[in-house]
Amino acid sequence: MSRYREAFATRSELANCSPEDVAGIARDLKIAPTQLASLARKGPDAAALLRRLLLALGVKPTELERGDPAVMRDLQRLCITCGYKRKCERDLAAGTLADEFRDYCPNAYTLDALLKAKH
Repeated sequence: MSRYREAFATRSELANCSPEDVAGIARDLKIAPTQLASLARKGPDAAALLRRLLLALGVKPTELERGDPAVMRDLQRLCITCGYKRKCERDLAAGTLADEFRDYCPNAYTLDALLKAKH
């Protein structure tokens, strides 16, 4: 119920913005206004699994946000729209995510590039 309330509040906040404000926010994020609305409908925790995945891979999310915010936004956008959240949650719970994510994660290519750059 709390997730529903948070998602509803996020949609309401965006709905209260003028079309120009929505366009400006979308432009700042480098996405289309329709995509912004779609992402907002998912709620504020829709990319929470990404943080956990990054940590499982030894990548500090806050450092990535500061060092390369565009990459972090892209990772979040793909995570929000991912259809494998249950699989990801199961792999996280089992401690196998670092080995399994490449089989289904839409961020696998970017994450592998981050890992190669890190080492």
